[in-house]
Order: sequence, then C-alpha cells, then structure tokens
Amino acid sequence: MVRQFALVAALVFGLAACQTGGPKQGAGTLLGGITGAVAGSQFGSGDGRVAMAAAGALLGALIGSEIGASLDRADRLAMDQATQSALESQPSGTQVGWSNPDSGNFGTIVPEPAFQDTTGRYCREFQQSITVGGKSESGYGTACRQPDGSWQIVN
Repeated sequence: MVRQFALVAALVFGLAACQTGGPKQGAGTLLGGITGAVAGSQFGSGDGRVAMAAAGALLGALIGSEIGASLDRADRLAMDQATQSALESQPSGTQVGWSNPDSGNFGTIVPEPAFQDTTGRYCREFQQSITVGGKSESGYGTACRQPDGSWQIVN
C-alpha cells in the first residue's frame, strides 16, 4: 500500500513540477491530481486499483492544470465564498452561483443532505460546475464541517 501511494504521489508531484504557467496552474495540477488519484483508487482491486489511481491522478492533473491556469485569485475567492454559503446554509438541491465579471468565469455549487461521518463530523456531498474561458467542467465531492465552522473538502 505504501509503495502504491508513493507511485501515485511521484506521478502527481512530477506533473505539478512540469508546469510553467505559474502558481495557479501548479496548484491546480497538484489538487486535480490528488483528487483524481483518490477517485481512481475507489475502483479495481490489487494492481488494478493502483492503475486506476494512477489514471485518475493523470486525468485529474490535466483537468486541474487547465482550471488552475485560468482561475485567478478573485475567481477562487468568489467560488470559495459561494461554496461555504451553500454548504452552511442552503437547503439540499439549491443551486448557489458565483461569477467574476472581470474574468467572465463562473460556476455553481449544489449541496446535498447533511450526514454524520464515522467520526461524528457533519458532512455534505455537493455537485459543482465551473466555466472558465467558455469551457465547462463539473464534478462532485464531499465536504465536512471543521471545528472552526468552516467546511473543508475531504474528497
């Protein structure tokens, strides 16, 4: 298992190091790769699971790189504020939007019902879409409430 993690980590960090588009693109590559690796590792078994994690890391890194290259600080701030608001106070199924008129980028977050995980934290699954430069990407994840009241994406 440690060897598998090391292989996936080396792949993700290697892809992030190859980026020349600046910190946004590198961060997008890194976060996308990690997310893709986690998602990919949910499929298959044994060596097949390692292959799926590696494939997920590669695909996630490519998507994350493109989004990271295009999202500026104002985009990320607007997206983060909308995400926190959606997870904290919006009913399940309610779409919360964000936009940055300066960049033209926008997106939506749709929270699902809250639940308690095995450690007792309150969590919510969510769907998210982002449109950057006219290209749309969508995905889903889970966020859990932290002791300070903020929500942290856990996968």
